[in-house]
Amino acid sequence: MIKNSLSNDEGDVLEAKFDFIETEHNIRLLVATCQIRQVDPSTLTLIDWDEIRTFKTEKRRDEHLSARWLLEQALLKWGLSDLSALMISRTEERAPYLKVIHGMWIQYSLPSISISHSDGLACVSLIDEGWTVGVDAEPLNRPPKPAVFDMMAKGDELLRLNEGKLDPLLAWTGKEAIQKALRMGMHFNPRDIEIPIGNLDVKISIGNSKIQLINYTNKTHKIMLAYGVDLAPVRSPEEALLEATRDAMDSGASWGVGCSTTRNNT
Repeated sequence: MIKNSLSNDEGDVLEAKFDFIETEHNIRLLVATCQIRQVDPSTLTLIDWDEIRTFKTEKRRDEHLSARWLLEQALLKWGLSDLSALMISRTEERAPYLKVIHGMWIQYSLPSISISHSDGLACVSLIDEGWTVGVDAEPLNRPPKPAVFDMMAKGDELLRLNEGKLDPLLAWTGKEAIQKALRMGMHFNPRDIEIPIGNLDVKISIGNSKIQLINYTNKTHKIMLAYGVDLAPVRSPEEALLEATRDAMDSGASWGVGCSTTRNNT
């Protein structure tokens, strides 16, 4: 466990805890946590001022900024020393991902990211490029109530929840983590995800994806991680063009720049 700390203008200490998780594939998987505190946005790099202005409450602002501070600390711990060329963008389903700022023709190997915050805790997870990750954290003292079980499960899984054979908080956070790893959020029906009982080593098949769950619960929150091979990596237009150019060069195909035809100098 590694720690970083920062004091804000109010004298509150913002402490980040980092943990690299062992995986069977020897890929890097990092989880970071911190308490929600006030953070000066002018000290951050990966923020959108227009987005910050939309927040209606200080609580929402503090959650967002604490999570962004934590993400920046995690990226520095990951080995990305200069974040000035990066930004956070979102897919149509609102899944966050890192990208190089438009117009900066540089390529980084960027990790996939996932962010969660709930009841005073921010949580961030990073995983190597080529993989996707989701993290969800919920307070241990607020498990889902039986009234919502049929909104999150069906069939045998719903029966196990009602009989007390499946931990409802583990099921809920596990499903949320998987939804994030798929980059679908609530666009993917949680009732179509079935959480195994007692053996999280079993990979969960969803379409062509195989997702691994990890229980990272701490003293106050149930924290679930989900990861798998990234079958649909997000590509910016610049990244797509760079990749297409590289593929064309590797294949030996004729290609040109700034012209619809390639000049034949024979």
